[in-house]
Amino acid sequence: MTTMHDATSVKKALQTPKGNYLAEAKDGTNPYAIYTRSVTVDGQEILTDQEGYILDMDAWSPGFAQAQAAREGLTLTHEHWEVIRFIREYYEQHNVQAQVRDMIRYFREAWGSERGNNHYLHDLFPMGGPQKQGNRVAGIRKTKGEH
Repeated sequence: MTTMHDATSVKKALQTPKGNYLAEAKDGTNPYAIYTRSVTVDGQEILTDQEGYILDMDAWSPGFAQAQAAREGLTLTHEHWEVIRFIREYYEQHNVQAQVRDMIRYFREAWGSERGNNHYLHDLFPMGGPQKQGNRVAGIRKTKGEH
């Protein structure tokens, strides 16, 4: 039996959160991104989609990485920065996101098999692994078709 209070709670939970609505968010790589959020870096607002993917990749900076990581409850360590550098360099060289298997291959060689594996990379980036959370922090846009 649904009460009036329950129905109101459900309706409120389904409402779109408040944010800055921009046309470019609707036309971006995430077809469901209907509003933007922002991260403040050195007094400047950097826009992201609702999931935290940066809208203007040229606006990325190490300060953005720190701010986005803090928003997601992540404290960046030296290893996080190594992954972030790998993600950014891979994107610059190939113009696509690095696949997790490429990351594993690279970090297995760099760190050894104990840390250079899928489980460890997901421990570093617990909210979606290196391909989602890592890309958000590294300032790489979400690819079309990614869920």
